Parts: sequence; C-alpha cells; structure tokens
Amino acid sequence: MGRSPSAAQNERATLSDWLKALPLYPLPHHAISRIVLQATRSRNRRWKNALIRWFMRTYRVDLKEAIEADGTAYPDFNSFFTRALRPEARPLPQDPATIICPADGAISEIGRIDGVHLLQAKGRHYTVSELLGGDDTLAARFHGGHFATVYLAPRDYHRVHMPAAGELQSMIHIPGRLFSVAPHTVRTIPRLFSRNERVACLFTTEHGPLAIVLVGALCVASIETVWAGVVTPPQGRQVRRWNYPSHLHHLPRGEELGRFNMGSTVIVLFGPDQVTWRADLHAEQPVRMGQALGRLRTAALGENPFA
Repeated sequence: MGRSPSAAQNERATLSDWLKALPLYPLPHHAISRIVLQATRSRNRRWKNALIRWFMRTYRVDLKEAIEADGTAYPDFNSFFTRALRPEARPLPQDPATIICPADGAISEIGRIDGVHLLQAKGRHYTVSELLGGDDTLAARFHGGHFATVYLAPRDYHRVHMPAAGELQSMIHIPGRLFSVAPHTVRTIPRLFSRNERVACLFTTEHGPLAIVLVGALCVASIETVWAGVVTPPQGRQVRRWNYPSHLHHLPRGEELGRFNMGSTVIVLFGPDQVTWRADLHAEQPVRMGQALGRLRTAALGENPFA
C-alpha cells in the first residue's frame, strides 16, 4: 500500500465532526464563494491590508520563502494568497524518477486504488469514474493504480506543481457543490471529492497516465491553470472538456501547473504498476511541494494512454 498506519486513518467521524459538517448542506456554496472572489480581489488599500494582516496573524503565515516577504506589498488579498516562492526555496530531488509532492499541505490519504475505488477516509470511498466526471473509459486507465490526496490548509503555499514530467492531453471541468474539504468533512460527507466542483488535468508520461485533480471547496473563488487561465467560476452546469494537440504543453517535473484562488485539495492519480510510494507516508502527515513522495518504477511505455 505504500503507507504506514496512523491514528488518523483509524478514526471514524465523531459527533463533533457531524455537528460541523451538517450545516454546510443548505448553504448557497457558490454564492458565498463569489462574494469571497470579489472581496479578495479588492484593491482598496485599507481593506486588503487589514485582511492580509488578520489572515497572517490568525493562521501564522510565514513569508520567509516568498519572493515578496511584505504581506501588505501585494496589490490585493488574492495576490498575497497565491504568492510565488523564491526559486531556490524548494530544491527538487536530483533523481528524475522521484515523484514529488505537488503542493504544500498535509496528506489526506495515499496508497493503492482498490480496483475502481479511492479511499476518502475510513469507511468512505468513491470511484475513479466519479472523480473524473463519469468517463469510464478514462477512469479505467487508473484502475488498480495509485493515488495521493493532499489537503492545502489556509496558511500553505497555494500553487500546484507537476509531481512528474508530463505532456498535457486534456482538461476537464466538472461542476458540483463546494463543501469544505477540511478533515471533519472528509470524515463525514460521502463522496466529497467527487461531489465538489473540480478541474482534472490529464497527462501522458514516459511511465503511463497521470491525472492531477484540483478540487474546489467553500470560499475557493476560482481555480486556474497556467495554460488556460481561470477555469472556474464558469457559467452553466455541464461538464466541459478541452483536448490539446500533442507536444503543445510539456511540463517538467516541478513546473507550476495551476493554483487555487483560496485553498483546497489536490488528488494525483497514476496508472497500475507505475509508482511505489514511500513506506513512511501516512494520513495527516505535513508535506511540502518538492518533497519526495515515491518513485516511478516502470520502463517507458512509448504510447499514448489517452488515445
């Protein structure tokens, strides 16, 4: 399985978890998130500086690794939230076969895809097809493979990077709810990650298929990618898919691929027999972008798994 047991993995939802999660169901998730979008992009200096100072104090944000270390120097709160790091802040492992963590945060779950199912939390699962918008043919590429789910807390660095080098094949936007993705909702809300709005980025690699899914959440005002810009918020409730010509977007390992304008969760999927996760990784373990998560273990396939 590539993970060690932990107390967190063995916990089921508590009464406190349910009391915090149940009020989320009737909330107008998207309306709240659109208000947040406007508020976090305001360039009123008094407002944005007060918001940034409050946020830094409340969540103990450390800007030592940021290119701009003065929080109030950012033009608006969203620019502060999606701040860039200094290039030397996160050196990558030299071995190109090492899979790196795509984001700062904490591991929610990591391990093997059990046939068609991914583990959300103890007693809760969801399917690869549900996560990828109901495309069974696409989902089959990952059945029996491996996955890693990383939760980004408010204080974390919120840009998402490539865990391995890949060539972009397609991007899928799947509309949905915007429940919180905090640990208490992961333990309580069934199929949380496949119910929330999300953007799935699909790549080919020398070792097989790779999917990186950016999951939206309450107050996540938008998700964007480096090749398409802002993908959400969109109009309408239909699944949208973009296909890209071969060799148009090749992203090296460690390259930025997108960002959350406010924070959420990233899910990485590999196909079967592609990777071996580190044995010491477990749920709720803090991780940083660029940290080694595992290692690619197959020879180059020389084919397009999404053809």
